[in-house]
Amino acid sequence: MSTIPKGSTVLVTGVNGFIASHVADQFLAAGYNVRGTVRSKSKADWLYERFDKLYGKGKFECVEVPDMVQEGAFDEAVKGVSGICHLASVMTFSNKADEVIPPTVKGALNILTSASKEPGIKSVVYTSSSTAALLPQPNKEIKVTADTWDDAAVEQADRPDPDAFVVYGASKTEAERAVWKAFKETNPPFQVAAVLPNANFGPILQPGAEESSSTASWPVRLFKGDKSVLDSPPQWFIDVRDTAKLHVAALIDPSANGKRLFGFAAPYSWNDLLAILRKQNPDRQFIDDKEGEGKDLCQIPNGEAEALLRKHYGHGWTSLEESLRDNTAMLKA
Repeated sequence: MSTIPKGSTVLVTGVNGFIASHVADQFLAAGYNVRGTVRSKSKADWLYERFDKLYGKGKFECVEVPDMVQEGAFDEAVKGVSGICHLASVMTFSNKADEVIPPTVKGALNILTSASKEPGIKSVVYTSSSTAALLPQPNKEIKVTADTWDDAAVEQADRPDPDAFVVYGASKTEAERAVWKAFKETNPPFQVAAVLPNANFGPILQPGAEESSSTASWPVRLFKGDKSVLDSPPQWFIDVRDTAKLHVAALIDPSANGKRLFGFAAPYSWNDLLAILRKQNPDRQFIDDKEGEGKDLCQIPNGEAEALLRKHYGHGWTSLEESLRDNTAMLKA
């Protein structure tokens, strides 16, 4: 049984983002209508151009939500929708915790408050992050469970001059925890699930955004010989299309209610990526392997997420090879 029948309208907040644009694309491909939110209408021009061409006019629309922190920010946007995927977040990667954490938490709570005012809403998916559970820690055997939270990031973000990535992790930790707290306290008439994706690779839908699309810019920069990406530790990846499909499945499947769905396909290292890129591009020179890189040894409870993909799409995780091929395809055109 599907919580939301095809033809219904789904709200995708922050729809012009790298992951959110894929979420909108997958809902449209599955037969739903999509309403997206953007901070200013001009940010959606490329989305209209893409989606009108692929799915026909009238399937996709966009509304402005200039500030998700304002009371009632999403009240108008949720009217008439049957489900919500909340992806809008503070992505400035500022290391000033008070500029990142409170607005991320407030935006997440605002979407739940607005959803509670709209009787037609059956399901809400909150887009969390792997960093809400833990930050990458190479060579450490860590067993992650549904009750694992990144308390270390929250603690470090409260110290003077914290790392910006740590602050981001703290914001996702605190926001997701706030969502679950509200869910338990208010017992809303709609189901709630959270998707926690790790590093997203795969195709970038927005033209010209190859080096500004979150983690998908990493393979692009590696392809171009940028060694600075090697400073990021090895961790897990997920193809962005799988992340988007997980949002669809989590929104429409009653079994996802109350679940934290771990979007972790497999661990990777930069040397893994370089080996694949060399194989896929035999005529191109790449930078040398990184010495002493280490591996991500975490145990992740990703079975429920993969089972949802198999149930609704007939396949498990997309391979790193396929994800990288499509991530760098535009560089070979």
